[in-house]
Amino acid sequence: MIDFSLSDEQQMVRDAVRAFIQKEIVPLESQVLRNERAGKPGLEPGQLRDLQLTAKNAGFWGITTPEEYGGADLGAVLNAIVTMEVGRTFVPFTFGGYADNILYAGTDRQKEEFLVPTIEGDRISCFAITEPGAGSDATAIRTRAVRDGEDWVIDGEKIFITGGNDADFVMVFAVTDPEKRAAGGITCFLVDRDMGWRSEPIPTMGEWGPASLVFDSVRVPASNVLGEVGWGFKLAMEWIGDGRYVIPATAVGASERLLSMAIDHAKNRVSMGHPIADYQAIQWQIADSHVEIEAVKYLTLLAAWQVENGADARHTASIAKLTGSITANEVVDRVMQIHGGMGYAKELPIERWYRELRLLRIYEGTDEIQRRTIARNLLKGHVKLGEIG
Repeated sequence: MIDFSLSDEQQMVRDAVRAFIQKEIVPLESQVLRNERAGKPGLEPGQLRDLQLTAKNAGFWGITTPEEYGGADLGAVLNAIVTMEVGRTFVPFTFGGYADNILYAGTDRQKEEFLVPTIEGDRISCFAITEPGAGSDATAIRTRAVRDGEDWVIDGEKIFITGGNDADFVMVFAVTDPEKRAAGGITCFLVDRDMGWRSEPIPTMGEWGPASLVFDSVRVPASNVLGEVGWGFKLAMEWIGDGRYVIPATAVGASERLLSMAIDHAKNRVSMGHPIADYQAIQWQIADSHVEIEAVKYLTLLAAWQVENGADARHTASIAKLTGSITANEVVDRVMQIHGGMGYAKELPIERWYRELRLLRIYEGTDEIQRRTIARNLLKGHVKLGEIG
């Protein structure tokens, strides 16, 4: 018999995070909605930092960060559970004490200059590989880095870079050997903003405010190469693949919160003498949503469990990412339909979630890329039908 129950520790962490989100974050939702209508960011950086420090005082800091760097190192499964709880609110909050996984590949000097300050919240990083002509096909990037003495000179443009407007340094990927490209010709560089790159915001339909980054003969010391020269593409794939289960975890949290809103509304909204919850058309939307959410939840936890136990989670994570992204969009659409005109109004957060969740089907691997990956694994025999784990 497979035991799917949470351990005592997992339940304790989940309940504590849920209480923190309910007490500290959910009350900010009306403020975030007002800020958005006024064209302001959901949370000011200082406000986010104060919330992260409040969470740190409550014991939540560095959920997956190794203990040697001051983190809790709770593992991928608990990280997925925590992410589901944070996903229950649209307030753009994240727990602190985290740094991108590939920064751990740095030298001692790089860890001191980039990794540790990022974990401590004193520095802000961003990851830059996507370009105007290279989205899903990251091997097609054109940004170039040419060796010049003890430096590399970088020229090119990156686009849709999360955190690019706020970051003070970037992990940027550039072609250093056009003949080899992904097979030994792409290198990752750690580049401080004061070395000369600039960012420009890209307006979007949601809170996500990505940036385009421009590198115009930006000179970077050779000592700022992250990992080995030519083997940056491997680091990029590690960055993308390591936390892919986080996206469907967010989808689960948001979908559960939205479905709870629909259930409450259906029981209270009276039409033609009956609560609309009495009507089969509403019941089926609620039932379908719950079935789909539960499926995504266990797919996500399976992917996280595989990561935590050193198994290859890429196939399961692709399935979870695809189904989670689609499910979240279907659920928010049903919830808006159940709420009718009020769901469409900015007075409620449903239309906000409607815009925010659409992004899940695009970033970190589009629906089409996930389907391609899943089909390729099956057709090439990398994954066998009927196997468990």
